[in-house]
Amino acid sequence: MKEGTGLKGRCAVITGGATGIGKAIALRLAKEGADIVVNYSRSEQDALDTKQEIEALGVRCELFKGSVADDAAVRGMIGFAVESFGRVDILVNNAGVTDFVKHDDLEGLKEEYWDRVMDVNVKGMFNCCRAAYPELKKQLGCIVNITSVAGITGLGSSIAYAASKAAAISVTKSLARVMAPEVRVNSIAPGIVQTRWVEGQEEHVRKLGEGTPLGRVATPEDVAETAYSLIAYSPFVTGETVKVDGGMFI
Repeated sequence: MKEGTGLKGRCAVITGGATGIGKAIALRLAKEGADIVVNYSRSEQDALDTKQEIEALGVRCELFKGSVADDAAVRGMIGFAVESFGRVDILVNNAGVTDFVKHDDLEGLKEEYWDRVMDVNVKGMFNCCRAAYPELKKQLGCIVNITSVAGITGLGSSIAYAASKAAAISVTKSLARVMAPEVRVNSIAPGIVQTRWVEGQEEHVRKLGEGTPLGRVATPEDVAETAYSLIAYSPFVTGETVKVDGGMFI
């Protein structure tokens, strides 16, 4: 595929697409000609700014506000995408939440934290995959789930977060079997990424990055390139989780 035309005429739905990794993926796919539906739950001004950046690339972009944990909202989002663009070819499940709780603070990991992280990071991801599947099947489309190395290592912002990402990786494998052969389902497991999630921890993050084989932490654009590769150049890859961590956890 030639850059700028590879995804022309396709529609990509990206959850949590207003900022960070989701925004970078939206822009990367838009550069290849895809029309974009950006889902967001709170960051309305960020969503409007992202829409403007996407449309400046010469493609169409629509916004949809709603929580992925709400199945009715998710089904409405997919219906909105079909109404707007006539199809859904790509689903990127990027929406995610966490609460920072030290792993040895067992009492600090409140039940509400568990409920929220599992509702969004696991159930929400599943809701989106289920709702989009009939449309993706028509188009022989694909799904990319943004998980985390926390789901592989058990490390991360909290025990609940790591558990949610491990579950998301498991759901990715299960859906890859269920949705084959028409729809491919893969996940990307980033390490630390330079987003607003790590604001205030810049020095700590820098030191962690310097300790990796590639000498830095990831940018949102690093993750976006891997997502594009799985979407456009990996027709025989499904059920896989690709780490994007600079070799931190080799």
